[in-house]
Order: sequence, then C-alpha cells, then structure tokens
Amino acid sequence: MKYLPLTKQQLVAAMISLSLGSAAQAALIINGSPESSSSARVSWGGVDSLSEARNIMYSSKSSTAPIKKVDNGYGTTNVTNANSYGSGSNSYNNNYNTTYRGSFNSSDMLPISTDSRSVAVIDVETGKSIYEKDADIARPMASITKVMTAMVVLDAGLDMREEITLDPEDFVGPKRASSRLKSGDRMNRAEMLLMALMKSENPAAKSLARNYPGGYDAFIRAMNRKAQELGMTTAYFGDPTGLDKRNVASSNDLVKMVRAAGNYDVIRRFSTTKSYDFYVANYASGNRTYKANNTSSLVRSGDYPIGISKTGFINEAGNCVVMETRVNNRPAIIVILGANSSATRWGDAKNILSSLATRRTV
Repeated sequence: MKYLPLTKQQLVAAMISLSLGSAAQAALIINGSPESSSSARVSWGGVDSLSEARNIMYSSKSSTAPIKKVDNGYGTTNVTNANSYGSGSNSYNNNYNTTYRGSFNSSDMLPISTDSRSVAVIDVETGKSIYEKDADIARPMASITKVMTAMVVLDAGLDMREEITLDPEDFVGPKRASSRLKSGDRMNRAEMLLMALMKSENPAAKSLARNYPGGYDAFIRAMNRKAQELGMTTAYFGDPTGLDKRNVASSNDLVKMVRAAGNYDVIRRFSTTKSYDFYVANYASGNRTYKANNTSSLVRSGDYPIGISKTGFINEAGNCVVMETRVNNRPAIIVILGANSSATRWGDAKNILSSLATRRTV
C-alpha cells in the first residue's frame, strides 16, 4: 500500500473528534473495514498511519459513555468515560494485579546481548519480561518524554482545531536545541502534536504544555500525576520536551508508559507517520511548507511492524528509543536507553527484533 500524505484539511478533520464522545470509537475504520474498538487498539502503525487517523471518531458528545477497559501498564483497570485518546474525566481504579517481572533463565528469554546501558523487552500477551539489562535503574529519557506529553494533552479533551502560536518562551529550555520552527509560527493543536511525536520538535511540545488548562506548571503536575497512576515509581518529569536531564525513568517503567500509550489511537498513528508536509502560517516571516520526516529510521524504512515509536537524545541520556512491535503475531514492547551512538541504538533494536522473529511462539 502506498503512503498517502494528508492535506492540512484532512488532518484537521482527523482530529475534530478529539473533543467528541467515546461512543464514536465504534466508527473507527481501519483500511476501509469497520473494526471494534478493541481491535482498533491493537492495530499497527506504518506507511498509512496518518491516513487511517482521519477515520477516528465522528460523533456528538456523550456524557453517558460506557466504562471501557484501558490498559494502564500493569494490566487492565476500569476508566470511566474514557476513549482511545483519553478523557479529562478519567476515574482510575488502582487495583493493579500484574507486573512486568518475568522469570530469568527460562526458554522464553531472548538469547541476545545488547550494548546500550539499559534495555527492557516485554511480551505484551503474557506481561513477562523476556530480556532485561539494568531495567530497574532510573535514567534520563530525553524525548521519550513526549509520549507522556501526548497522553496528558489528549487526556484533557481539548479542541484539536484550536490554533496555537509559538512564543519566544517555547524556544527557551534547559538546553539549547536546534529547531526549524520560528517564534510566531501558527498551527492547530493537532499539528503541534504530530510535530512533537513524529519530528520531536521541542517548541511544539512546550507550546502544547503552555496552552494546557492552568498553564505550563499545571501540565507538569499532570505529567507526574499520570506517571503515578501508571505505577511508574522511578519516573519524574520536569519538562514536556525531554531536554531536562531530570526527566528520568527506568526501562521497566517506560514499558508501562508505552503500553498505556497504546490505548491512544492518535499516538499510534502520529508516532508512526513516516513524513508529513506541514503548512505553517506566520504573520511576521510569511507562510511556508515544513517538510518533516519521522526521527526513527526503522519507521522510515518500513521494514518492521511498529505500532508506537519515539526516539530521544541528550548527552546525559545517550541515544534512546521505545517502540511497540508485533513479530510472529506476538506483540512486544522494546525500551532502549543510554546507547552511546545512534548506530548502537539501532543495532540493539534490530538484534532484538531479529531474535523476536525466531523465538518460540507456543
């Protein structure tokens, strides 16, 4: 299937429903055929991820949405008035029953070695660890942070069509980072979210936090509250971009975050979009087209079934990546932190993916 890029109008249409009710999740169309909400949540990203997003949820608001099972990273828990992109009225039942602790030296463990400082690989079906390397040690996560940023934005149920203007403060952070965005650039909230997840643009992530109800500080509190709700005991978030070296979590805790993110169809679609041409408006410097590619070489190549993806790098964190994949019809979550180079990060990732392809599936 060829990749069909979305126009700005189609992107807006795709996100209109993000302020609509969860009952519309039943209307999700995957590759032209209706699917249930449960099967939609386990669909996989890829070349047509963004074009699929336009089919998400067209319905009116419903204050009587049914309780839906949402995976919180430990197992399954009840969330009231939830939908695939989250809800501002979520009510969590914190009776978690399972954890990600597998038995070592079993036949299910991957027979591999990795060069990155911290690695976790989880069999999503069983919840068991199938490879670990210093996976309980909290480490800087860099732009992996933006997965949590996206969940907090979507949980708020904000109007994704609302236009956001980048301010000079969106370019100020704990570290200097290059960006092709400019102060005064205008895009809607959906485009800012796509920019943050796919291209990892830091000003886009910061603008999303700044335009959160209660402002930037309230957004940071919501990030840490969400981490606590997911049982991420080693996690701390000091900013929404990942430029803050204080943003830390263990690999095992990031598995919980990625698994929870799998319940947001928008995160699936946007984080695995290969490329997108943004139309950026700016009163001062004029309008322009911003051609952006996904930061993951594995997503860009299309050689692997990847359902969620996010890369990261700062000096303190090294090269990082989290992803969800499906090999031999078995879903797995991979977290790699602290690789000393991009080549090491992708080498470890391909080693893990190759090993998953040959492991026992019964």
